[in-house]
Amino acid sequence: MAERRGSVRRETLETQIEVAVDLDGRGEGHFETGVPFLEHMLDQVARHGLIDLSINARGDLHIDAHHTVEDIGITLGQGFAEVVGDKKGLRRYGHAYVPLDEALSRVVIDFSGRPGLVLNVDFPRERIGDFDTELFGEFFRGFVNNARVTLHIDCLRGDNAHHIAETIFKAFGRALRMALEPDPRMAGVMPSTKGSL
Repeated sequence: MAERRGSVRRETLETQIEVAVDLDGRGEGHFETGVPFLEHMLDQVARHGLIDLSINARGDLHIDAHHTVEDIGITLGQGFAEVVGDKKGLRRYGHAYVPLDEALSRVVIDFSGRPGLVLNVDFPRERIGDFDTELFGEFFRGFVNNARVTLHIDCLRGDNAHHIAETIFKAFGRALRMALEPDPRMAGVMPSTKGSL
C-alpha cells in the first residue's frame, strides 16, 4: 500500500499553520499551537485514531483563540483531503461511541466529498479553563469544509464540560480510524455507486 502521509501549510495575516498527517501511524502527536486545551483534544484524535499528527501554529492569540482554532481545523482538513486522495479502497464510513464517566458521545463520519456538519452538543459551561467551548464548532466546521466530509457529532449525555469535549474528540479519532481503514474487499474500488467521491 502506498504511503498515506503528507503535509500542508496555510498562511494568512492572522495565522501560520503547518500540519503533517500520517494515517498509518502509531498515534503520536506533536502540537505547538499556543492553545493547550485544543492540543489535549488533538492528542486524543491522534491516539485513538492511530494517526500521527504534527501541528505547529502561530496566531493572533493576543486577540483571542478564534482564528487559530478555526485555521487549525481548516488546515487539518486540507491535510486529510490531500492524504486520502481518491478514496479508492477505503471503508469510507466510520462511527464510534465513547463514554467518560457520566458523558457519552457519538461521532459518525462519511468521506463523501460533500461537506456537512451536524453538531448537537450543549456544554454546561461557556469555558473549559481558558478555552471557549463555542470554538469547537469553528474547528469542526473548518475541518469538514476542507476535508470534504459529512460529520455528525452528538453528545448523548454529560454534565462535565471537559468530559463532554474529551468524549467527542476520542470518538472523532476512532471514527476517523474506522473510515480510513483500507477495506481488503474493496481494493482499488471506489466506495460509491456513483463511481466517484
